[in-house]
Amino acid sequence: MIQLYYWPTPNGHKISIMLEEVGLPYQVHPINILKGDQFQPEFLRISPNNKIPAIVDPEGPGGGSYSLFESGAILLYLAEKTGRLCPTEPRARFDMMQWLMFQMGNIGPMFGQNGHFQVYAREDVPYAKARYHNECKRLYGVMDRRLGQSDYLAGTDYSVADIATYAWCAPSLWKIHRIDIDEYPNVKRWVESIGARPAVQRGVALLADTRKYGNPTDEAYGILFGNAQYQRR
Repeated sequence: MIQLYYWPTPNGHKISIMLEEVGLPYQVHPINILKGDQFQPEFLRISPNNKIPAIVDPEGPGGGSYSLFESGAILLYLAEKTGRLCPTEPRARFDMMQWLMFQMGNIGPMFGQNGHFQVYAREDVPYAKARYHNECKRLYGVMDRRLGQSDYLAGTDYSVADIATYAWCAPSLWKIHRIDIDEYPNVKRWVESIGARPAVQRGVALLADTRKYGNPTDEAYGILFGNAQYQRR
């Protein structure tokens, strides 16, 4: 059984959705990032960058236990393990890979910074708000053009590229990112289609009652954004 180290964030949702889609049994280990669980030595042994998600597969390569961090790597690992949601034909595989890398290198970092400065930062930084909001809208435009040409990001088939990107484009995030989704009708169609999948709904619902948007407490703010992040461990 896959051991999932998780908190209900966009990156966490990628893996809970994937596990539900491929039907692998898993056990959840909540890592409360508001309380600093991500800095505990036992978690750092699995995820040295102190970020969720992470997994331990007791039946990993060679039959032994194997731990893995970084959401994109975990998605590819689970896809290869199950033979699901990742094309094998070279052209289709690299079509998928480039859109997965697009999410990892652009959507996640830029949307995350946009959300931080729009909602969480306690100092008003107009330049940062405009910079990341404009980049977020530009990236929505890139996706909208692509999804005007194909049903899914990598082509005709749903793949891990869609799972990874949907987690950052779900309706619960539009308000945080200050996005008018009606300006991006192809993305809206795609989000609605993926959001209707039962496995996606189950994955997003995992620990959903612990997910709270808005200003964290002073203690949680310090853990998420203060000196706790930068201590050498």
